[in-house]
Amino acid sequence: MNSRKVVIVGGGIVGLATAYRLGERFPGAVITLLEKESAVGRHQTGHNSGVLHCGLYYKPGTVKARLAVAGIRQMVAFCQENGIPHEICGKLVVAADEREVGRLEALKDRGAANGLEGLRRLRREEMREIEPHVGGVAALRVPQEGIVDYAKVCETLVGKLAGRGSRVVTSARVMRLRKTGAGWVAETAAGEFAADFLINCAGLHCDRVSQLAGERREVRIVPFRGEYYQIRSERRQLVRNLIYPVPDPQFPFLGVHFTRLIHGGIEAGPNAVLAFAREGYRKTDFNARDLFDALSYGGFWRFLRRYPSMCWYELRRSFSRELFCRSLARLVPEIQPGDLAAGGSGVRAQAISREGDLVQDFRLVARPNALHVLNAPSPAATASLAIGSEIAAMAGEAASA
Repeated sequence: MNSRKVVIVGGGIVGLATAYRLGERFPGAVITLLEKESAVGRHQTGHNSGVLHCGLYYKPGTVKARLAVAGIRQMVAFCQENGIPHEICGKLVVAADEREVGRLEALKDRGAANGLEGLRRLRREEMREIEPHVGGVAALRVPQEGIVDYAKVCETLVGKLAGRGSRVVTSARVMRLRKTGAGWVAETAAGEFAADFLINCAGLHCDRVSQLAGERREVRIVPFRGEYYQIRSERRQLVRNLIYPVPDPQFPFLGVHFTRLIHGGIEAGPNAVLAFAREGYRKTDFNARDLFDALSYGGFWRFLRRYPSMCWYELRRSFSRELFCRSLARLVPEIQPGDLAAGGSGVRAQAISREGDLVQDFRLVARPNALHVLNAPSPAATASLAIGSEIAAMAGEAASA
């Protein structure tokens, strides 16, 4: 890989971290990162809540579990070395009633299997010492979780790439990928870029970029919008740090929760509703191509048939502050609809299989002259530096095969 030209498509945090780790591993590589927006980190990276996830939820032995645990350590070290705002504040995972206590214990076992340290089961009075307004009957204290400024992480990575001579080209939407012998030419809005090796980190559009490279779309990205509320300033004392629910194994999403933001404020959410555009951050955003892509995909309809009640409830909750508040009140009973002010939103690039399953693990597909990141939802931001190391190793092996 040394002395070879590498083009990375996608300037979110995973693409930037991949360029950074690739340059570390192969200092002679000529690296160009192409981003379609006018600046990096504009989509999933710039619309998440800034949590440092430590690997509590993920099935032991999966790529996601391994990279999440390694990733938070690498991200915290990177932030410490570069003066990036972050805080390891810990979180509570709350069992709202006795029915959830067994799942809470299973979650503790899973976290321990993934190598997390300091996990502690708390009784009600112990929970309220940490979060005085929390409800529920029991909780799991997760001391390794935290919050961070991911925008500053991206800014720092861009500076480090420039210092090494790597290029970050913005306003460079990839329109075509042309094979040239053993290499590629990326035709973009900013001109053509030749490469010996292609890395696809295009996030919300990763399946389409893989198709441009000649791959069959075995999975498809279906965009789910996650909407947030802000807790009004006079009621922020209800939450000190991070309060999460116990995940319901019958449903594929984590559930709404409370997050303290690194620069102040408390956020509540997100829900998960189908977005009518892959970059559809508002309910009114619509893109005919994106919507047709989802509605013409059999895997999406199989997903809906599998989770009809959840999908209907998520849609209703999207339009009802009262329903949203009812979910939050399972964690903090004092929360009231009037405490919630409209917040931001993000869109999750979720790969769905033809069978209608949400792809749970990170999916990295290597070819002799290319590598495609086809599923990297949360905790990809936390794990980005570890994902970048994994991609660099895989790319080196693929290129030398």
